[in-house]
Amino acid sequence: MLTVEGLRSAYGPIEVLHGVDLEVRSGEIVTVVGANGAGKTTLLHCLSGTQPISAGRIQFRGDELTTVPAYRRLRRGLAQSPEGRQIFTNLSVEENLRLGAFLYTDERVERDMQDAFAMFPILREKRNLVAGGLSGGQQQMLAIARALMGRPHCLLLDEPSMGLAPLIVAQIFEVVESLRARDVTILLVEQNAYGALKIADRGYVMETGRISMTGPAAELIADPRIREAYLGI
Repeated sequence: MLTVEGLRSAYGPIEVLHGVDLEVRSGEIVTVVGANGAGKTTLLHCLSGTQPISAGRIQFRGDELTTVPAYRRLRRGLAQSPEGRQIFTNLSVEENLRLGAFLYTDERVERDMQDAFAMFPILREKRNLVAGGLSGGQQQMLAIARALMGRPHCLLLDEPSMGLAPLIVAQIFEVVESLRARDVTILLVEQNAYGALKIADRGYVMETGRISMTGPAAELIADPRIREAYLGI
């Protein structure tokens, strides 16, 4: 589904990704875990096309994406739910969802919206309210639902648990795991390493802009180095 080879990216003279290699297979949930500042969010921005890369290749579903602009990556089925939600706070819940479907004008848009409401019932209840009035957890639900309105083959999820209560985090991870049944492949970036690895098939550990470890998620959870550094065990 997604292959990254030798990816490098910089902010001005400071390189923050130093040759990242990564792959996501169709139908998988793959997580990238690591400390704050490791380069995880920069990696997702490079994949979605909102951060320039200085070297390396990105391939998606067999196509070269390296120089493709962000909006065309969305057309090809690569969508991102960004860190910090970044919803349109002055628009209603429904308007946010419709903006997520801006590529489409067919009758399926209404069905997609009903699917979003089925996934997150609170959004149906608040569909006509201004999105800025939602709680943090509800805004995160809206951000994920908005990304899904773009009908992605692969969803890039950036820190969906950030700043949320444990009960809401569990609900968010449950929904992410359920997306497998909808044929949505997921690349999940998370500081909550245990929660992310519990639902993932495979994982990558990123440290200071490099991949330091990779393997099946269950093996990473059991690895003493991961348990000590990221799981607090």
